[in-house]
Amino acid sequence: MTSKFDFCPWLYWDHATDEDRRAQESHLAGLRARIAVEASEKVFVSPLAAVHADSLRMGDHSYIAAHAYVTDTLVMGDDCTLNPYAVARGRVVLGDAVRVGAHTSLLGFNHGVEPDRPVFRQPISSKGITIGDDVWIGSNVVVLDGVTIGAHAVVGAGAVVTKDVPAWAMVAGNPARPIRDRRTGSRPGGDLEGLLAAFADRARDQAEAVLARCWTGERYVDRPDAPPTVRAWCDAVEIADLLLGGPPPVPAREEIVAFLRDRQDPATGLIPEIGAPGSPERTPDQGGGGPEDSGGGPELEGVTAYHVLCAGYALDLLGTGFQHPVHAVHDLTGKDLTAALDALDWDREAWTSGSVVDAIGTGLYRNVAGFGLRGDLETLYGWLTTRCRPSHGMWGEPDSDAGWLMVVNGFYRLTRGTYAQFGLPLPYPERAVDTVLAHARDPRYFHGDTGNACNVLDVIHPLWLAGRQTAHRREEGEAWARRHLRRALGGWQDGAGLSFALTGGTGAARLPGLQGTEMWLAIIWLLADYLGLSGALGYRPRGIHRPEPPPGLEV
Repeated sequence: MTSKFDFCPWLYWDHATDEDRRAQESHLAGLRARIAVEASEKVFVSPLAAVHADSLRMGDHSYIAAHAYVTDTLVMGDDCTLNPYAVARGRVVLGDAVRVGAHTSLLGFNHGVEPDRPVFRQPISSKGITIGDDVWIGSNVVVLDGVTIGAHAVVGAGAVVTKDVPAWAMVAGNPARPIRDRRTGSRPGGDLEGLLAAFADRARDQAEAVLARCWTGERYVDRPDAPPTVRAWCDAVEIADLLLGGPPPVPAREEIVAFLRDRQDPATGLIPEIGAPGSPERTPDQGGGGPEDSGGGPELEGVTAYHVLCAGYALDLLGTGFQHPVHAVHDLTGKDLTAALDALDWDREAWTSGSVVDAIGTGLYRNVAGFGLRGDLETLYGWLTTRCRPSHGMWGEPDSDAGWLMVVNGFYRLTRGTYAQFGLPLPYPERAVDTVLAHARDPRYFHGDTGNACNVLDVIHPLWLAGRQTAHRREEGEAWARRHLRRALGGWQDGAGLSFALTGGTGAARLPGLQGTEMWLAIIWLLADYLGLSGALGYRPRGIHRPEPPPGLEV
């Protein structure tokens, strides 16, 4: 038998009869008999709600309405509501005065999606959902595992919340993004949203011209008169996907796919540069043989290793993949992998060392996703976890000449190919943020007209990645991001794109080209997303800098 309190529980405390109260006390007693319940005297749980939690804690004047579905662990502070048909699963913690609308799902768990077994047989992980005080969540909202919603926030009806929501933010949409500040009513970023939208429109309008400028009729080059490179083809694919929503206009998609797939060395799975030993252009009498010719084992540094990233993701965007596994990575035993990582010069060459880990991590992914070859992921992550420095959250140490430059740059490369690519949490996110912000204040790299795409990327990606776990020093990080976002938005050159270095002077780094354009498009998205403004761009990276692990990659 239903009552008005099942669907309108807020009426219970003022309108319940003695009989209603006895029925509620009996129902709560039955709950306590089968699950761990810690509740104040002034709570209401509808008998029509499916409460199958391991533990339930409810504060004063909190209620669970009819047909709500509760499992695992739910903590509700005072004055909290779970309205009809709402769902709370996994570990969900609500502060005081949290209002959860009807048909909303708080999903504090997730399935793995590896390709080796059906999804329903995958292991389940749970980071949990935490919601601060005085939060209003509208109807038909979905909040995903790992999200923290700050105090006083408002989540609009129908939103899909995939990342943390700052305190006082009003968010809406799929994915949810800030629309205004609850305290002031101001839109986030002031005029930045308009600048972002205008930049993206300008870039989209000129994307075909930017690409045509770098097409020789036979090859892509980074800029006119530059030599042809594998990376130029990959940058063209990434730019076209971001701005045009598909492959480059020329040549035909099938020709681009054939060019990239045919360059892979079947013995190592690596992709040499155009004209280098082992490339299709070199005949055996010109010094054939693959990238492993040097006798020191497979080359996992430099441009050949970077091609594992850029060519692999370019092929993803074109709807295909490598012809061969990356044997240079898969063939490493746990012992060999550990020895290779130990042999890297982490104290003096942390950037190079981090790039090697990036290539290894990405090679492992390519083998899992394309060929079902798992490789030794456990050894890789075991090594990284035990070697990360708790004092600063990174690998390697600063030096008197370059400061934190090599360490922070290496951290970006290492974490991009491992923690970010596989969707795993950083070991010491707060300490990493401290280190990145210390580096971001170094006037040798970030002052006036200094700086380039690598240096800005190597700061914003770690801030963005760590920001998914912690709000530590967020205000300081956002101030840095706003400053560099405004500068980057002014760097577009009509018909040519962006240069690698947005500075005055001469030299190749200051000439617009495909590499600079591809990198800055991704950097601008990361800067904007860190500020909650990326929706204004109308594009979202799906290649090297995609903001979520590719399907089937979570470990």
